[in-house]
Amino acid sequence: MRHLDTVGPVHVEPVSVGIFLKRARSFAELRPMRQWVALSFSLPRPVPHPTITRKVQPYGGRYFHVANLRRPEDFDDQLRGWLTEAYLHSPE
Repeated sequence: MRHLDTVGPVHVEPVSVGIFLKRARSFAELRPMRQWVALSFSLPRPVPHPTITRKVQPYGGRYFHVANLRRPEDFDDQLRGWLTEAYLHSPE
């Protein structure tokens, strides 16, 4: 959240399955699992990262990514950049 505070306003919506991060609509989700937190976001292209272990799914001209974060250091600069990009590509 500290990173996103530098990007722009974010509405945080806690729901039963996790936390949705929104502008006009969701641009990312955090879902707690047993051994990791799943961070999902969509981009206009597929991107590779060691924490993205599920097959990247295309949907409506965008690609849905899920990164499994086991430790805080798994959320690296590359993921921060893509989360920023997901934010900037989401409707205001």
